[in-house]
Amino acid sequence: MTPPPPRVRLPAEWEPQSGVQLTWPHAGTDWAPLLDAVTPCFAAIAREIARRERCLIVCRDAEAVRRALPDLSPQILICELETDDTWARDHGPISVFEEGRPCLLDFTFNGWGMKFAAGRDNLITRELHRRGLFLPQVAYRNRLDRVLEGGAIESDGQGTLLTTETCLLSVNRNDPYSKAELEAYFKEALGLERILWLRHGYLAGDDTDSHIDTLARFCDARTIAYVQSEDAADEHDGALRRMEEELRTFRTADGRPYTLIPLPMADPAFDPEDGHRLPATYANFLILNGAVLVPTYASPKDALALNRLARAFPDREITGIDCRPLIRQHGSLHCVTMQFPTRFL
Repeated sequence: MTPPPPRVRLPAEWEPQSGVQLTWPHAGTDWAPLLDAVTPCFAAIAREIARRERCLIVCRDAEAVRRALPDLSPQILICELETDDTWARDHGPISVFEEGRPCLLDFTFNGWGMKFAAGRDNLITRELHRRGLFLPQVAYRNRLDRVLEGGAIESDGQGTLLTTETCLLSVNRNDPYSKAELEAYFKEALGLERILWLRHGYLAGDDTDSHIDTLARFCDARTIAYVQSEDAADEHDGALRRMEEELRTFRTADGRPYTLIPLPMADPAFDPEDGHRLPATYANFLILNGAVLVPTYASPKDALALNRLARAFPDREITGIDCRPLIRQHGSLHCVTMQFPTRFL
């Protein structure tokens, strides 16, 4: 007998999408001194999204978006809201299906463990729902009793979640809940059968306490792309090698080893003002309908990363986006986007 479908299902990113959210930079964000450099990057991402699906742009000033996108596609929706920053992956909703019905789960975003102001960003999801940016059948669920960022979780769409202990178990997110209590909570909220916890892996300059989307990503239910170190002198080498060893021990739900696709560790990039290392990573790619957008950094390693991801996604167009401006504020391409499955926008 075929088992009944799960009451809640967290879809995988590669499933059909209705659109992607961007939250636009403005002079009231930390992007203020870098707006001229970063706005074209956001515009490039928006154009690539709009070629394939809808792009919902949340912004403080719609005219600023129109100036950056004079060839505004009808696929682009603009909603004016006050925002603190631009990291839609983390303040955006987690999209699930409850008994087959599309549903937005609104968890608390607290600025990656109260490191940064996030009060305005934390209101965005419920306000978008209230204003009717989603289809009428899309439900809203208040999950503000827990902190969860989209960049912290990877779903295979079949009940398996990949995450990191250093993020989900950090003191300023969900203390005093234990790992067992959090695992039980997120299994119920997201309809999970199991959670694969990584204990190792980090990027210098990262504010997120090691979001999984900077380190290791599901490409399909049997394949994980991950950042590999091949330089023993690099500060990340030990942690990334231990992460690689952990990934080799993980098994699919039916007990098979995952196919692992190593991505190069990006060349070191440093802040031009104070010299601190920036968290450049090729794992921060975005899967779209028919395409994968990959962050690039004007490095010879870009081509290697694009070729490796072409192996992982043979049926999708692989497109690079220069994300050197984005890493100046310690994130990259996936961090500034949040996808919505079909039947949401």
